Amino acid sequence: MKALMTGNEALARGAFEAGVHFASAYPGTPSTEILENLSQYKEVYSEWAPNEKVGMEAASGASIMGARALTTMKHVGLNVAADPFFTMAYIGVLGGFVIINADDPGMHSSQNEQDNRFYAPHAKVPMLEPSDSEECRIFTKKAFEISEEFDTPVMIRTTTRVNHSKSLVNLEDRVEIPVREYKKDKLKNVMTPGHAQRRHPIVEERLKSLEIYNCHSSLNKVEKHTEQLGIITSGISYAYAKEVFGESASYLKLGMTFPLPKELIQEFAKEMREIIVIEENEPYLEKEIKAMGIHCTGRDVLPTCGELNPEIIREAFLSESPKMPPVMESKAPTRPPVLCAGCPHRGFFNALKTDRDIIASGDIGCYTLGAMDPINVTDTVICMGASISAGTGMQKILELQGDKKKKIFSFIGDSTFFHSGITGLVNSIYNKIPLVTVIMDNRTTGMTGHQQNPGTGKTLMGETAGDINIPMLVRSLGIKDENIKIINPYYQDKAKEVIKAAKACEEPFVIITQEPCALLKEVQVLRRNSYVEIDQEKCRKCKTCVRTGCPAIFMKDGSVFIDREMCNGCTLCYQVCPFQAIEKKGDLVHA
Repeated sequence: MKALMTGNEALARGAFEAGVHFASAYPGTPSTEILENLSQYKEVYSEWAPNEKVGMEAASGASIMGARALTTMKHVGLNVAADPFFTMAYIGVLGGFVIINADDPGMHSSQNEQDNRFYAPHAKVPMLEPSDSEECRIFTKKAFEISEEFDTPVMIRTTTRVNHSKSLVNLEDRVEIPVREYKKDKLKNVMTPGHAQRRHPIVEERLKSLEIYNCHSSLNKVEKHTEQLGIITSGISYAYAKEVFGESASYLKLGMTFPLPKELIQEFAKEMREIIVIEENEPYLEKEIKAMGIHCTGRDVLPTCGELNPEIIREAFLSESPKMPPVMESKAPTRPPVLCAGCPHRGFFNALKTDRDIIASGDIGCYTLGAMDPINVTDTVICMGASISAGTGMQKILELQGDKKKKIFSFIGDSTFFHSGITGLVNSIYNKIPLVTVIMDNRTTGMTGHQQNPGTGKTLMGETAGDINIPMLVRSLGIKDENIKIINPYYQDKAKEVIKAAKACEEPFVIITQEPCALLKEVQVLRRNSYVEIDQEKCRKCKTCVRTGCPAIFMKDGSVFIDREMCNGCTLCYQVCPFQAIEKKGDLVHA
């Protein structure tokens, strides 16, 4: 039986067919849909973890207890999970343990373009790189076998194009693998320095065995067409190379890219007059191949930044100009990223954006878009959780400078607060730093597609769960009751009042904005008859409503209009209009 699947769907299918028992992850594009799809297979326990480190550790525990375990994350998520990842390479496994890591060349939804292939040799774990959906399924099953055979975690490295592209997949039945019997083994599982010193040589010997295995593995593939040109490649770059060169080149497609099958590479290179290496981002393969004494080219003509595609490869190696697409008579207007119509985050941003004494420390999520015009509030974004941690450093420097006029406001979403914001807040409380933390609670993990989190009351598998009460949590950390303010961000007068109090406070202060994401299905049902409308006779075309940045508001022929289909009646524009030219219509939820 065959099915058309994305790489993420196929990775989930492969884990299911491999008999995986346990899966834990934090959502992050382009890896999010792996766990979403795996949760549909009820034979597998699947969960959203608060962050990638917790997901890695939970899956590690399951593996130590003898279960086949899986964790998934995007490339920057592995930075968060690196501590247990490196140590599990020393501990090894009882049940097979697979880590799926999705890189994002081109930074379609990421803050950097790191190449996580280097994590494999750094952590000393084998790495597989599928190039299409069928290989995603096959390689996942193979990864569990390798994990158990060699007593090691196995990393599967994918990229955005592999994760999200579709191709045909052969479906097979699930193999029921019994959970292995756990036996106490402190020399293996307790990584004190003395035990780790004993395990390290074992890891090194394992890599030698894995290299021998890899030289004869079916994961690698040689396609011989000519002796004139040999291409060494892996992952999605293989598909690009095949499209450009076809049968005018021979190919060594590497499926396991650490440890590299050096003997296989040398044999292939000896048969070729010329070797080129095609890979995205860093010259990971090329450096290793050159270190083996093999002359090859690749990075000298290929770009380091961004994704590859057939046109780039064709131009680089064949000096052929890119084919220009047909010229269209009309072009679609550009649409920069923007907060959705009715987004509750916009309400709070709008309330403080004219205060130039506020410096906004931002975070990863929908509210990152607070940096975009015309909102233009957010000053910094580093990584998940950094808004609060960095904010404490920023606020302390203001204090050292004697600047009592400016104030740092740190913005973080509910899911990101659970992910890595709590410790930053603890830091501000412990060190008595008068930071203003704004927790923007919209009852979901929004930017990655509305996943559940510890505050939503539901698990990944749809079961009712105890939701974490953010105000109670903040209070338990030591924030005084009078310094905790819970508001509906749509209401501008109340928001401005709270902002003024927060600025004046000389102690850690927390504002919690509570309003669900405007795109949640239940919210859209509730507000389906909620909207506002502009009275054109009263409108002075001052554009105050336009400057809120709401995409439902637009100008046409010099006049301002509100798109009835996009508007959900949040009433922000109604509140800011200085001429009462905006009227409430329908069954408004917000006054």
